[in-house]
Amino acid sequence: MKIAATIARYLLGLIFLVFGLNGFFISYRCHLPRALRPQQFGGAIFMSNFWVVIFSIQVLGGVLLLVNRFVVLAVVLLGPVIVNILCFHALMAPEGLPLAILVAVLWVILAVRYKQYLAGIFVQNAA
Repeated sequence: MKIAATIARYLLGLIFLVFGLNGFFISYRCHLPRALRPQQFGGAIFMSNFWVVIFSIQVLGGVLLLVNRFVVLAVVLLGPVIVNILCFHALMAPEGLPLAILVAVLWVILAVRYKQYLAGIFVQNAA
């Protein structure tokens, strides 16, 4: 399990570093499908400059995973990003769904590997 987690950490880190930097260096219009809804969604994100937050979190999470520092923080930061990626591709742009599922599986491998550190998130009563 430790080897699988290490491989998953490097792959996930590389994926998020590359795609996060891609968001900063390449125009978003090049990557959106021809359908209207994904273009409107992408346009809203880019017009509001929310893309800076999204891609910054992806780059930060990718770097943290690659340098093997604050891995649990990276897992926590990338979780909501992955949920949004899955929803976007499942509902609006299904051609990217296989990669989104792969990213989610890699994230789950890391989450299971570090479950003892994530256990505090699942406390039913915080008081």
